[in-house]
Amino acid sequence: MNTRDPIDILARTIWGEARGEPKGGMEAIASVILNRVRNPRWWGKDIVSVCLQPWQFSCWNKDDPNCAKLAAVDGSDPDFVRALAIADRAVNGRLPDTTCNADSYADLRVSHPDWAATVAPVCKIGNHTFFRLELAAPAQAA
Repeated sequence: MNTRDPIDILARTIWGEARGEPKGGMEAIASVILNRVRNPRWWGKDIVSVCLQPWQFSCWNKDDPNCAKLAAVDGSDPDFVRALAIADRAVNGRLPDTTCNADSYADLRVSHPDWAATVAPVCKIGNHTFFRLELAAPAQAA
């Protein structure tokens, strides 16, 4: 694992948060990260700092059982191979945002974070519900 390589860190975050999801679900996680990068705030200013910001992506939490798996996953895992391809497209500006400029998400089957109770969702993709907590809605085309 290379903690300085944005493609590797983004792919591991996608894999950790959405492995087993269809391609669109994995792409949506990448979109949230890119939306945060495009709008730097407390959550970070680049892909690596956004992904590794403490308590933002549970797969990186040291007490999360997925953290050890995240460090060990490699190209023998088909979901990780897909995550690497998505991360490459994202880093190189070839991943469209399907989340309506979402900056947050939750798998409401697993938990209902307090913040999700006070904000209307903007979309649902796969098992994740997406929200805009700090970012504006995307501009409407003329």
